[in-house]
Amino acid sequence: MQIWVDADACPGVVKEILFRVAERVQMNVTLVANQLLRVPPSKFVRALQVPSGFDVADKEIVRLLAPGDLVITGDIPLASDVLEKGGHALNPRGDFYTPDNIQQQLTMRAFMDELRGSGIDTGGPAAFGQADRQRFANALDGHLRRHAPG
Repeated sequence: MQIWVDADACPGVVKEILFRVAERVQMNVTLVANQLLRVPPSKFVRALQVPSGFDVADKEIVRLLAPGDLVITGDIPLASDVLEKGGHALNPRGDFYTPDNIQQQLTMRAFMDELRGSGIDTGGPAAFGQADRQRFANALDGHLRRHAPG
């Protein structure tokens, strides 16, 4: 198993958690982005820069993903593709996308896009806080206990 990170919009505190986990459990963590990323020196952490463009990083993650891999993303269409390919998808706030909830998530996303397209201000997500950080760390630890080799 490997962890892939849709890194362009991933909060820094989540990346820091992932860097520590990579060392602790000796698991590969790859951050994929269309910008140059700084990662700590580690044989388990790497950054992969892809060309700029719509969904280029998402497509690269799906291309490289193996069944059973974990992807950290807040991008619902990417999460859907990950699930279709047999991977696991976790958002930075600690919620897993599952076959049972992904269709509802996609429908809500489309609805919100439609509202924004008609000029309605839907606001944005709440600020990322300590509770989100803790929920992410707990969800990640639980997933690794259930799915990590060894």
